[in-house]
Amino acid sequence: MRFGDKVLLVLAALLGTACGPRDLSVRLWTGDLEFQIVSDPLPPRAREPVRYKVVVKDLKTKQPIESGRGQIFATSRDGVNSYSPLEKGEELGTYYTTMYFVTAGEWAMAIRFQRDSTKPLQRLDWMQEIFPARGEK
Repeated sequence: MRFGDKVLLVLAALLGTACGPRDLSVRLWTGDLEFQIVSDPLPPRAREPVRYKVVVKDLKTKQPIESGRGQIFATSRDGVNSYSPLEKGEELGTYYTTMYFVTAGEWAMAIRFQRDSTKPLQRLDWMQEIFPARGEK
């Protein structure tokens, strides 16, 4: 294989990787848990239901956490609050909830989660940009 062919092969591989599906989930960790959070729609919009999918795994073993419980809650810069409990999904270690954001802008988001009744409640925080409702600027 000539050098030019090798360069083209590497460029094609890089281009294929760059154009492939992107993981747009939020990934967060506590001391012993790994969370993957994705919203639908993406990006989330104000005054529309936003469905969150939260996948929870043990950080060391990567095994799904099946018996957990928790909630997502959020506060806007204006002090508006929203919260919703996580409900177990059909997939192992997967939880769902639907949130409603009344205003667009940056929201402080958090999840409280307990792996099981014998473990402590854990919390993780992130910032989420909520886009204006469709048709609004």
